[in-house]
Amino acid sequence: MATFVDRVVLHVTAGKGGHGVASVRREKFKPLGGPDGGNGGHGGDVVVAVDPQETTLLDYHHTPHRRAENGRPGGGDERNGGDGADLVLPVPEGTVVKDARGRVVADLVGPDARIVLARGGRGGLGNKALASPRRKAPGFALLGEPGESLDVVLELKSLADVALVGFPSAGKSSLVSVLSAAKPKIADYPFTTLVPNLGVVTAGSERFTVADVPGLIPGASEGKGLGLEFLRHVERCSVLVHVVDCATLEPGRDPLTDLDVIEAELAAYVPDDTLGGRPLSERTRVVVLNKADVPEARELAEMVRPMLEERGLEVHVVSAVAHQGLKELTFALARHVATARAEVEAAAAAAPPPRVVLRPQAVDDSGFRVRCETTSDGEVFRVVGERPTRWVRQTDFSNDEAVGYLADRLNRLGVEEALLAAGAVAGSTVLVGPEDDAVVFDWEPTLSSGAELLGSPRGTDVRLEESGRKSRAEKREEFHARKDAQTAARDELAAERRSGHWSSARDE
Repeated sequence: MATFVDRVVLHVTAGKGGHGVASVRREKFKPLGGPDGGNGGHGGDVVVAVDPQETTLLDYHHTPHRRAENGRPGGGDERNGGDGADLVLPVPEGTVVKDARGRVVADLVGPDARIVLARGGRGGLGNKALASPRRKAPGFALLGEPGESLDVVLELKSLADVALVGFPSAGKSSLVSVLSAAKPKIADYPFTTLVPNLGVVTAGSERFTVADVPGLIPGASEGKGLGLEFLRHVERCSVLVHVVDCATLEPGRDPLTDLDVIEAELAAYVPDDTLGGRPLSERTRVVVLNKADVPEARELAEMVRPMLEERGLEVHVVSAVAHQGLKELTFALARHVATARAEVEAAAAAAPPPRVVLRPQAVDDSGFRVRCETTSDGEVFRVVGERPTRWVRQTDFSNDEAVGYLADRLNRLGVEEALLAAGAVAGSTVLVGPEDDAVVFDWEPTLSSGAELLGSPRGTDVRLEESGRKSRAEKREEFHARKDAQTAARDELAAERRSGHWSSARDE
């Protein structure tokens, strides 16, 4: 069973936005008090944040599917739905986030480093928010938007100043155990170290970290053995220490050959360009001839030491078991680490500050475009844009009024004019949204005139129309007009009777 995982594929989904509500206020003596539907809550985000207590990605190896909380729907009486809680995923410091194509999204270095991987969907508006002086009684509400969903790769790359490299069983774990307080597993068989081990070393006023990682074999840069798992953890190290076993009895191996093999693997490995990209072969290198407590190994180390120094390498003969040469090695590593840190600080100070570029939206930018495409089913017109896509997702197509509201919005945005300019006619197939999740319409142009003949405008209710209260003068004028009309009608009837146009039974 795995106890340490440094690379996982994570499937994250942000929360959905809550739906808005279409509701009408009902009170005593006021059965139609107007719309009072509340808005839906926003969905929760998926956030990746550095946690100092985390050391591995093991939890995400077992449960790679993570989902944030959905927003809650709104309610009547203008009650808005609650927002969904954000899902915070803790990761160790040094975690690199990549997208499905392998591009680096974030390098989480620092105790407060965090990034929002997927944003939650926005909540839909209720009919209270959709009401306006022209639309006093909306009988619909907007749906909540779905949250973002994506796959990312999390890679843990250790934050160490010094990395110990070498063949398996070269004594790297033993060296870390005597230089620091770390207690890695030590045994007399190859690949004892299966996970990186970090130790903190103090030399005078300098403190630095040393990484003991799995051993290398020929072909490690191509993935043989534990090579890739190893090399990933030395990309951030500024000093590489070659730990050479001078007491090995394997045929074909000697200190010079071992060094050449490891150097070839370091040169073949290509580090990530977005994380610095400096080849491993260009890092500061120190050679440690280990196991000098064995007499034959001591003689071999003293023999090859001049040859290595002729190559320009700094050489230390040590024995992790007998604690020989460790003090000199510790202070030498501290010196190299201090130099590397000073170079990094100088480069950061000399680098120009980032240039802020503002790209305002163009005045004539409508926010969408219409693209004519030829498919197996014939010619179609695709409307691509953030706003049209969002509006379509928020529309409840089972509500005719909501569909009409969408048509009005698209018309005001200029979609119909753009479709006509692109050559669309009545009955043309129109797709709104991305290629993998588009909504298909059989387009019918909207009548631009004559709508007043079709009855009340969309979103109105004559029962909610407010009529002003008549003044006393208006009531008096209306009363006198009614009396005058009655008097005129009686006079007209009397004149007709006298002229003999008609008679009543009493006259006979």
